[in-house]
Amino acid sequence: MIAIITIILSGLLMSGEKQIFEFSSVETSGKWQIINDVVMGGVSESGLTFNENGSARFAGTVSPDNNGGFASVRANVEEKNLDEFDGVIIKAKGDGNIYNLRFRTNDNYDGVSYQSKFRSTSEEWKEFRIPFQEFKATFRGRIVPNQPELKSENIRQIGILIADNQFGDFALDVKWIKFYKNNER
Repeated sequence: MIAIITIILSGLLMSGEKQIFEFSSVETSGKWQIINDVVMGGVSESGLTFNENGSARFAGTVSPDNNGGFASVRANVEEKNLDEFDGVIIKAKGDGNIYNLRFRTNDNYDGVSYQSKFRSTSEEWKEFRIPFQEFKATFRGRIVPNQPELKSENIRQIGILIADNQFGDFALDVKWIKFYKNNER
């Protein structure tokens, strides 16, 4: 009886999730672009590579030189039918640095983004589950007041950024990114 209940519950959890990016194949990885502080005169470097173990590695060096201090990658969210999801799960393993997971609700290159931070771990893969209500509207690192709450159906872009005076080499491996719905519905 317990096994049947476990199977039913795991099925409910699985149906409440939607894969957005999965880095085991080119088709499910998305098209990511690098956006570093060089756009403002900085010299930080980063890249996104795909590993044989089915993950992507966002890695590089953050430098304070020339008033720099950030590195990031960004992709369009091509997935449709994203109504009423409650949050995001990112499966990652890193270097202990704090990373910003960012969403944009338009296709613009610059402007307001919604961000939430997570601290990576190096020992093992970890699933970071972040409710959309925890994402704050920001512009160039500053909170922007009076913005609407982040809603999954409005998300157009996703990004991962490292900043906040975390200078030096960094590396974050990501297996996949999913949206989830709470089971209370």
